[in-house]
Amino acid sequence: MISTRTSQPDVIAALEDAGLRITGQRRQVVAAIERRDGGFSAEDIAGELEGVGRATVYRTLKLLVKADVLCKLALPDGTPMYSPSRLEHHHHSVCTSCGAVEEFRDTTVERFLRSLTREIEGEIVGHRMEVFIRCLSCLGSSSS
Repeated sequence: MISTRTSQPDVIAALEDAGLRITGQRRQVVAAIERRDGGFSAEDIAGELEGVGRATVYRTLKLLVKADVLCKLALPDGTPMYSPSRLEHHHHSVCTSCGAVEEFRDTTVERFLRSLTREIEGEIVGHRMEVFIRCLSCLGSSSS
């Protein structure tokens, strides 16, 4: 698995760079994100933090997505998931059973995306790719 962890000082710095106050509650949200390995939902974070309102969790996650510190993904049912972001371009695989998120980069996918520029009228300004899977852990536990 490719490491996707972002150090807490970088996350705090991203909030500061956005001109935001670093409140105790925002620090708690950042610390909860740092304790996670892989993907998580806003409800996962909110449920873990006593004394931090859901609205604060949602606002902080939104700010971190805007600052490119987190990636926001969507499960097939539309449920939003989050994952720490890497700086370089990447895509995600998301386990539909446990919510595990992994990042990947594939040259075939990248060549295909570049070839689209010849097929699409206009300028491509962005894209997202999420592959939904059942991870090896979930596959292993369902055969037991």
